[in-house]
Amino acid sequence: MALDTWLIYLLASIGLSLTPGPNSLLALTHGALYGARRTLFTIAGGVFGFSALIALTMFGLSALLQTSAGVLQVLKWVGGAYLVWLGIQLWRSPAMHLELSQGAARLSNVGLLRQGFLSAMANPKVLLFYGAFLPQFIDPQRGLLVQFVVMAATFATVECGVEYLLARLAFRIRPWLAKGGTGFNRCCGGLFALIGVALPLGR
Repeated sequence: MALDTWLIYLLASIGLSLTPGPNSLLALTHGALYGARRTLFTIAGGVFGFSALIALTMFGLSALLQTSAGVLQVLKWVGGAYLVWLGIQLWRSPAMHLELSQGAARLSNVGLLRQGFLSAMANPKVLLFYGAFLPQFIDPQRGLLVQFVVMAATFATVECGVEYLLARLAFRIRPWLAKGGTGFNRCCGGLFALIGVALPLGR
């Protein structure tokens, strides 16, 4: 992967990780209930789940590219349209309200790991999103395995850092999400729509 392409992918991954979703909500909840240190198990489970979904997406793309090199360009346009649609949905979504249940059952470290993994894997929208997101950055002239390792490692690092920050700021960020979350959703939604329009037009 070329350096300039990787830098764009890095920025897009940061935007994706900052977008409210099941795993970020879980990191907030567990950060408030168990503390940031134990929430690392939740985060690790989510990272494993996301890496598995990226692998599934890449292997599927590899099979398609072996059929026709032109498939990648089609996927870029279809994926771009999907990203624009996601951006519109996020723009219109209400602020996230995080309610903590003080009587919630205490989970072991393995339980936290399992919840993070299942939260990532159980969301079919994530697989669809990667199917739209990753083709924008794939270079068919380079080895897909190396690109997978770079993409997975980059996203895992960014996701881990963002979720850990959310876990540490759990109590402070909850009121802000309720009051200013709509504006944040619109910023993220606009970012997705911009990516969806701009990336298919790039080389």
